[in-house]
Amino acid sequence: MPGPVQHGQGNPDPRMLAAWRQWLSALATDAEAAIAASHVYSELPPEARDAWLDALAEDAERITVPAIALYAPLLAAESDPDRCKRIERAIGEIPFSASALSSTVALRGIRPGGFRLVTLVAPLYLRFVRVLRCCYNPDKGFAWARHDLLLRADDAPRDGDRLEGVYLEVTPLKLVIEELAHAILAERRRGGKLPACLHLFADLFNAQIDEEPLP
Repeated sequence: MPGPVQHGQGNPDPRMLAAWRQWLSALATDAEAAIAASHVYSELPPEARDAWLDALAEDAERITVPAIALYAPLLAAESDPDRCKRIERAIGEIPFSASALSSTVALRGIRPGGFRLVTLVAPLYLRFVRVLRCCYNPDKGFAWARHDLLLRADDAPRDGDRLEGVYLEVTPLKLVIEELAHAILAERRRGGKLPACLHLFADLFNAQIDEEPLP
């Protein structure tokens, strides 16, 4: 795969620049290219990662490729908080598509005391997903919630996994969303602050599943 072309270092070779942009365009449709980009990026030292992001910032507006396709493979391999924030800003808000809504998988386990441990796995782009994990009681609100904006699908939670020692199993999405909606109301009634990551999945609460609107 071609490497990032730095525009600020003299006049780049037009052939290298064309190859770089052609490869970037392939990220929108080629899952293998996206996985390769994620792998190569993960092997780079910090200064090279910064250079890659700088090059993307230069070229993103020059090619007709969604930001999610350009940045998702990098976010999947990034652990530095500042770089993650930079990538998330570049991606921007990602609305749920109709197909993502219908393909979202809900995993749920119940622990003593009635608290639910839930993981929602939503398709995002090619072989990548986003994941919401939370612990809540429908009548009491939320204990905690966190999210992964992007994971490789192969690394996503699945049926039979454990969360905080509780086994998770596939559960009808409509049931889980209804419970989450009740937990949101309970949290508001007690004056609590909703976990910020819930807003990233707000489209789910406005969805229609099985042709029935959710509360």
